Amino acid sequence: QLQLVESGGGLVQPGGSLRLSCTASRSFYRAYFMGWDRQRPGKERERVAMFQSDGSITYLDSVKGRFTISKDNPTNTIYLQMNDLKPDDTAVYYCGAPGTNYWGQGTQVSVST
Repeated sequence: QLQLVESGGGLVQPGGSLRLSCTASRSFYRAYFMGWDRQRPGKERERVAMFQSDGSITYLDSVKGRFTISKDNPTNTIYLQMNDLKPDDTAVYYCGAPGTNYWGQGTQVSVST
């Protein structure tokens, strides 16, 4: 059974930080290379960050240097540390398995004064 539990979203001022968490079931975590997408208002869905099969990490150009994806294997959890947030980062952020239809319900991130 698919289980992806996202948390950590919220409202933050420009320049602030948030850390998103996503805990998966053990079988899911072991089966897939995971990542984060986002859906900004009125925009197409974007791949924000993901772990690649060769061990590398890829980032959306607009978040490079500000966002960091990481993982904790013992807890089947991935994280997205978001620093220097901008209003344009406002979106629903989803964790899941890129290349599949397995995605969480999403967590809202709002960056505003």
